[in-house]
Amino acid sequence: MLKGQLAGLMKQAQAMQDNLKKAQDELGLIEVEGQSGAGLVKVVMTCKHDVKRVTIDPSLLADDKDMLEDLVAAAFNDGIRRAEALSADKMGKLTAGMPLPGGMKFPF
Repeated sequence: MLKGQLAGLMKQAQAMQDNLKKAQDELGLIEVEGQSGAGLVKVVMTCKHDVKRVTIDPSLLADDKDMLEDLVAAAFNDGIRRAEALSADKMGKLTAGMPLPGGMKFPF
């Protein structure tokens, strides 16, 4: 490989790393909402799984404690699935078409 080509490749790699870091930082600001019980329990979290709010419909407070706990857990799981899907989509767009050695994935 010529010295100039290697320098260009290194510059591209650094730019991609900077873009990936920026995208990861942005994921900490993007919020998703997970729900369960037809919206009776809602969890708002960032795509980095930082929980911002938990909302429980007052009608559930008189119900069975075990059921309420299950609905809260289901809302968290729904939020995590949504956050991971959005994160994968955002990061996938940045790394699309990039040849990676076998077994390597972004982000590092």
